Formats: sequence, C-alpha cells, structure tokens
Amino acid sequence: MIETDVIVLGGGIVGASAALMLARQGQRVALLERDFCGTHSSGVNYGGVRRQGRSLVQLPLAQRAHELWAELPALIGIDGEYLRSGHLKLARSHTDLAALHDYASASKGFGLDLQLLDHQQLRRRFPWVGDVAVGASLCPQDGHANPRLVSPAFAQAARRQGAQVFEQAAATAVAHNGQVFSVETANGLRLRAPWLLNCTGAWAGRLAEQFGEALPLVSGHPAMLVTEPLPLVMDVSTGVEGGGIYARQVARGNCVLGGGQGFAQDPTRARPGQAAVLDILRNAAELYPFLHGAQAIRTWSGTEGYLPDREPVIGPSSTQPGLLHGFGFAGAGFQLGPAVGEALAELVVSGTSGQPISAFSIRRFQPVAPATVHSQL
Repeated sequence: MIETDVIVLGGGIVGASAALMLARQGQRVALLERDFCGTHSSGVNYGGVRRQGRSLVQLPLAQRAHELWAELPALIGIDGEYLRSGHLKLARSHTDLAALHDYASASKGFGLDLQLLDHQQLRRRFPWVGDVAVGASLCPQDGHANPRLVSPAFAQAARRQGAQVFEQAAATAVAHNGQVFSVETANGLRLRAPWLLNCTGAWAGRLAEQFGEALPLVSGHPAMLVTEPLPLVMDVSTGVEGGGIYARQVARGNCVLGGGQGFAQDPTRARPGQAAVLDILRNAAELYPFLHGAQAIRTWSGTEGYLPDREPVIGPSSTQPGLLHGFGFAGAGFQLGPAVGEALAELVVSGTSGQPISAFSIRRFQPVAPATVHSQL
C-alpha cells in the first residue's frame, strides 16, 4: 500500500503539471497514467500555444499559462521548441472580420495586444497568405511548441521534484471510505490518499459519474497532418475565424496542419479519415498557396473531451470532498495545462485558486431543482 497526500489520475499535461506543482510545494504525490505520460491528446495535438480566440472566462487562466510558458526551461528542463512566433487568425469574409473586431474589443484588458489587419495590411505583412483572406487579427506573443517533447517533460520534471510517477498503471478500482481515497491498478499497485485529482481527459466522465456527477462529455478526434520539409515561409502560427484549418511551420521546414474530425478505432486510438485530410489540403491550398502540391508525409489523430459549452471542468467535485476535476478542454488543454495544474495544486494546498475558476464548476451540469409553485385558494 502506497500512502501519499495526493493521487493524480492522468499523465497528460494537466495531470503532470498538477503533480509537478504539488511536488514543488512539498506534497507527497503519486501520478498514475494507464499508458505513457503525454501520449494521448497532450502529446498528439497541433501544438498551438495561443490565447487569442479563447473564451473570455478562460483568458485569466490563459494569461497565467502564458507566464508559465515563458519559464518553460526552468520549469521542465527543456525549451520544448516553444516559440512566440505570433498567432494570426484569418477572416475569410467581412462577417468573420467583424467578429475578430468584436473579440478584440471584448478582450481588451487581458494583455493580448491584438493587432487588427485589413486586406491590404495583411498582404503587406504576410504575402504568403492567399487572397481568400480579407483580413486578420494578430496576437504577437502567442506561438507554438512541440507537444511530443513538452507533455512528457512535465511528468519527468514532476518525478525529479519527488513525485512518484507510475506509467502503464491503469486504475481499475477507485473508492472512498469516508476518510481517504483508495486506488487499485491493473499492474497491482494499491494507493491511498485524502486527495484525488481526475485529469483523465476524454475518459474523465466515468470517474465523475461514479461519484454521482454524470455529465455530457463526448469524445472528438481532431485530424492532423505534416508535410515534407519546405522552404521557410510561414513565420507565425495561424488559425481561421470560424474554424476549419490551422497551420504552422517548424524550423525544419515541415508544415503542421489540422482541421476537421477523424474517427475512433477503439477506446484509445483514432484516425483522421480520408475526407478530413482532403478538406485540410483543400483549405490549405486556398489560404496558403505556397503549400499547393506539397506532399503530406504523415497523418494522425487523438482523442479529446468536449462538453456542450466547450468549456472545461476545473475544480472541486460537487458530491465528494477531496475530489478535484480537470478535464474537457476541447483542444485548449495544451496551452492552459500549466495554469490548470497550478490551480488544482493551489486548491489542495490552500483551498483556493489564484485564478478565477468558478465558471468551470461541474455544478453547471447538475439538474436545476424545479421552483416551488404556491397556489392561493
């Protein structure tokens, strides 16, 4: 039996960040991952590290994460190919451009320093963008990183800080006896702790439901591909208002592109699908003409958790003291992860988060009791 202060389920960037932050504050922490840390959505995502486009309620967390990303080498020991290249969000219509102007107005005060570009300004600064774009919004300090390096490195940093990290340790039984949580794993581990963190991504709904918190969490499978190395052209990470495609180019010349949805092969694996890949390539040729004729050398997908409002669940359970949730990021978890891990660690250590997280309470999915109607005879 392993006695510890906190058990963290899920070795993605959120769970590993929480384990790291807890260990740095002197907590005894055990991190359990059923496969290998950082191998699911945290390690196979697009790699965007952007604040632009996040919902307004996410921006305080995104800003705190932005600060933590700046400290990445000191935090996890590597730079993770993190580059503040800027993030350019393109508008394909004047309606989309108006939406970018509205977002810029609404997000003032959050430090994004957005620069709005009309068609002429866009063509002058980024001549490699296709004429289909009528304008854009640039967030100059956003950027991108390599998730295959960054996400596992958080778990490795947690281990160096003193956390116990157990991989290929799928939790098979979780219970609470009124005082502590107990967890048993498929490889024979038995652990006990007064705190349990549910950071299991698209599979987190199962644990929440076990403790009486059913919620409409569904899985999605973003489609992605990477091209052969090309001459360096794209000097910012890009997205599109309204979605459809996102793209960046790495120092080796390869372009990483994503958009649309793939499909699940089984509970842990997914593929992008031919239709999604063709859509990515079609959109890429319109928005980035220099990619016309480029060869895709690899395609892939992963599994992410989505809630109806596209906001995550972060914070205490509504039914079980000592249980904390951090899941359902709908693609935002890579950038937000370090700040979410910090917030969960703060809840354990001090009982409160340094960032506002009430909007992400799991209570928003609980049925509202009907109002009592009083009739007067």
